[in-house]
Amino acid sequence: MTTTKLYLVGFMAAGKSTLAHALASTLRWNAVDTDALVEERQGASIAEIFATHGEAAFRAAERTALEELAPRQQLVVATGGGLYVDPENRALIDRDGVAIWLDVSLKRIIERLPRDGRRPLAADRVGLERLYEARKSAYRQAHLRLDADAAGPDELVERVHEWLGRQPQTK
Repeated sequence: MTTTKLYLVGFMAAGKSTLAHALASTLRWNAVDTDALVEERQGASIAEIFATHGEAAFRAAERTALEELAPRQQLVVATGGGLYVDPENRALIDRDGVAIWLDVSLKRIIERLPRDGRRPLAADRVGLERLYEARKSAYRQAHLRLDADAAGPDELVERVHEWLGRQPQTK
């Protein structure tokens, strides 16, 4: 398999943005974060978009960002936590590149999440646990699962390179 695009998927605070930059550096590719792209295009933070326009507006902006990235190559994309859950987004990602799931336990996620309101869906801990469990079935459909609970970026980068090296090459 020859790919020119990697999509990092997983729950919020899984480390997708950090790994995207580390991977892009070793591949000599570019890294893009869909959440940052949405914030840039909308001129507002995700929390502000949720508060002002609602989750549906954010998801629409997220889809637009994903579609804008489709023609680009040599790219590592850190996706928002809910982006891969949507079947249309998942199909686009799966056609366009390799989806890599950063699997992190809910305990570790909670440790990493700031309590400053920047993560609108993290405010309600009971709801957060339900959301986490509900999204796992979508994440399981990724091409590669990385147990990222205790592994740092360097180890994860190495695992991705090893996995990519074992994939059959296509022309």
